[in-house]
Amino acid sequence: MTALISFHNNTLGRLEVTSGWLVPTLARLVFAATLLVYYWNSAKTKVGSGFFGFLSPSDGAYVQIFPKAMEAVSYDSSQLGVFHWAVAVAGTWAEFLLPALIVIGLLTRFSALGMIAFVWVQTIVDVTGHGTALGNWFTAAPNVLDQRTLWTFLLLMIVINGAGPLSVDRILRVK
Repeated sequence: MTALISFHNNTLGRLEVTSGWLVPTLARLVFAATLLVYYWNSAKTKVGSGFFGFLSPSDGAYVQIFPKAMEAVSYDSSQLGVFHWAVAVAGTWAEFLLPALIVIGLLTRFSALGMIAFVWVQTIVDVTGHGTALGNWFTAAPNVLDQRTLWTFLLLMIVINGAGPLSVDRILRVK
């Protein structure tokens, strides 16, 4: 048993030395592999037509972000106010910019905090606006709460550890 413990400590203990650069680098890589395209595809559905489409959200943006408000105005987004427009534009930009900043490692901790907020606002809208079942922890079947908790944990690893050595933050010496 002592030999097994010694092997464990000597072999796996070396990971502690590399975790300073390995954890943040892998966290950003996992984010890029699993959530970057998800958020960019979602953002693309919110952009309006034409050159200034990034300032003119599509009707789909309003339906996704304000489902009950859109239903109340018979899905005519022109009847919504400036607040709705500002939130739709900010949400669309956030879905493009925050993931990109995390992947390139620029203002990474701030961007990951923004993504955590975005994930939970998205979750609230999914549950209250779209009727998605949140689910519970410690159940047999995976659910929205499980999924969003894992996303948050991944992003927290980035908030806590920063971007790692392969990042623009490191080049600019941003902590």
